[in-house]
Amino acid sequence: MHATIHGERTLTDLDFARLNKLPRLNLPPSLADLLACAEVTSSRAVPGNIVTMCSRVEIVDVHTRRRQTLTVCYPEEAKPAAGLISVLSPVGNSLLGLKVGDTARWEAPNGDACAAEVAAILFQPEATGDYTT
Repeated sequence: MHATIHGERTLTDLDFARLNKLPRLNLPPSLADLLACAEVTSSRAVPGNIVTMCSRVEIVDVHTRRRQTLTVCYPEEAKPAAGLISVLSPVGNSLLGLKVGDTARWEAPNGDACAAEVAAILFQPEATGDYTT
């Protein structure tokens, strides 16, 4: 079960630093790849249409058209039933750094390929002036 990194992804400098502090043994290969390849920008300069840590996003499954609202969070804050998805999960790390309109792709536990379009960012901390979350 893993996420696939497709195309250019953007991380804030704060997200990049915090994610690099997570124990390396716990990092899924897809997140390690993202950290190695992402464009890193200042938290103050990140566009409002980029999924950052603690962003609440609306996604649309490309196969079923089912809409879902998720928040990408750190592992200790994860509550999947409440829509709080760990960045270490396939869905969480496939969303991080994408723009509205991009498609996140990951593999489900049963091996099925999953994909969802980032339809909207309902909340992004940096867009509200919060550069410390």
